[in-house]
Amino acid sequence: MDKEGDKIRKLIPNKPVRTPNHPKKSHMVLAKVGDKEKLIRFGQQGVSGSPKKDGESESYRKRRESFKARHAENIKKGKMSAAYWADRVKWGG
Repeated sequence: MDKEGDKIRKLIPNKPVRTPNHPKKSHMVLAKVGDKEKLIRFGQQGVSGSPKKDGESESYRKRRESFKARHAENIKKGKMSAAYWADRVKWGG
């Protein structure tokens, strides 16, 4: 078996992990709802999100709010959506 396949089998459902060697996506999660499982890759490699911080700048606040507004429909879809996981992990949802 290949390394990637072994890593996927070892994933704990609904627990995101970093993927530093993936060329495009920064995280992956084995999303599980009921009997359905789906491997979801999310987050642009090399780009940080902007979770809420004490004393954050106005531009960081606006950046976070813009992401959440832009992806609100997909975030609502729940655990089987990449936007849901990006919101939770990279944007402090």
